[in-house]
Amino acid sequence: MFTHFQVWIELFQAKLSRYIVTWVFTSIVAVEIAILIPSYWRRENELLSKLENVSNEVFSALVYKVEQGENPQEMLNMTTRKLKPDSAIRGGVLYQADGQLIKKFGEKPDISYNDVAKSQISRLRSKDKQYYDVVWFMPKQQTKYILIVRHNSANVQGELYAFSVRIAGLVLLISIFVTFTTMLTLGVTVIRPILLLRDDLLAAGEAISEDWDDPIFATLSMSKQDEMGEVIAAFRQMFARVRKEIRERQKVEACLRDEKQKSDRLLLNILPAEIAQQLKQEESAIANRFDEVTILFADIVNFTGLSAQISPIELVNSLNEIFSNFDRLAEFYGLEKIKTIGDAYMLVGGLPTARSDHASAVAKMALDMQKSISQFKTPTGKSFQLRIGINTGSVVAGVIGLKKFSYDLWGDAVNVASRMESHGVVGKIQVSETTYLHIKEDYKLEKRGEIKVKGRGMMTTYFLIGD
Repeated sequence: MFTHFQVWIELFQAKLSRYIVTWVFTSIVAVEIAILIPSYWRRENELLSKLENVSNEVFSALVYKVEQGENPQEMLNMTTRKLKPDSAIRGGVLYQADGQLIKKFGEKPDISYNDVAKSQISRLRSKDKQYYDVVWFMPKQQTKYILIVRHNSANVQGELYAFSVRIAGLVLLISIFVTFTTMLTLGVTVIRPILLLRDDLLAAGEAISEDWDDPIFATLSMSKQDEMGEVIAAFRQMFARVRKEIRERQKVEACLRDEKQKSDRLLLNILPAEIAQQLKQEESAIANRFDEVTILFADIVNFTGLSAQISPIELVNSLNEIFSNFDRLAEFYGLEKIKTIGDAYMLVGGLPTARSDHASAVAKMALDMQKSISQFKTPTGKSFQLRIGINTGSVVAGVIGLKKFSYDLWGDAVNVASRMESHGVVGKIQVSETTYLHIKEDYKLEKRGEIKVKGRGMMTTYFLIGD
């Protein structure tokens, strides 16, 4: 019971329902009013005709006697003396055809002889609807006399009011009944399904936007074989199609995201994160100057000679293990690996993000590289050895070209770092004097002295011993 009551409340709360109720009710009332007005007039004429019948019965004998030649004044006196006090006839006036007044009795009518002669008025109700005047011509064929009779029509107006109230009540009842039945019919066949379909649309929108499971639609309980049923069926088909398209699109988007993540990871393995981001946004060459960075070159001693002793796969696997360990150290110290060239490894500290401890970080990296290389053995059982060179200075770093991008360094500081490695000592870390000045307070260093460096002449270098 409460559920049905809620359903009706929802129906009458709906704007469409209110529009329909208002339209139906107003239309019926307007039609009934259009019918009532002629009925009112007919009823008024009927009641007035009854008054005329009363006077017709009273004065019919008078008319007959006048037609037989009797004196109309005497006959009128005889007739009026018979009128009862509560008679509907309240008065009258008798004229000759030429307008001469013969006799007047009771209340004077509003119709005068001139009204009859000039305007040919034969019936007239007073403005207050209390009186009704009627004109009689005697005899009818010759019209020698004119009798104007006044009637009391107050009861007529009362009956008309009662008639109007009855008709208005009937109109109201009919309007309410037709509106209610129309609302009941439309509510079951149209409005209720529309409200349920509205709720289903909202549920479908939320399910799609929030990626929820398919909702249980309220319209599933309805089985309609009409246009509304076709609309509901079309909605279900549309939801299923949209859901399918969205899920297929989500699968494609997921695949695209996976591929993008793979490409991003691959790009980040090749380039620093900042440079990779710039490369995505710019098509031109990327180059930046860094006033102070520290570059490290490391070379595995006699690694090339191993190619004659082991298979290519074993050679590459060994090199991969060593350099992978170096990559983990570089990531730990926040240094940027630049590249590997054969069995040589190059990294830099202080770019692409500048840092004040670049020389110290590279020095720690070099010491850990020496420790790490000792863990790897040659086929003969001997440990691998490194020759490391470090230099500090300014460089230009960037990416050039259109394909096979790589982040590289250019500048004299790079050449000096390479010379520190190539002119170094096996198992030692040789640093330039510039680097020495940056780390001498925090690390143990041993002066090697002056050495002849290709392309640079005599240079003072140092060995990094420990921290």
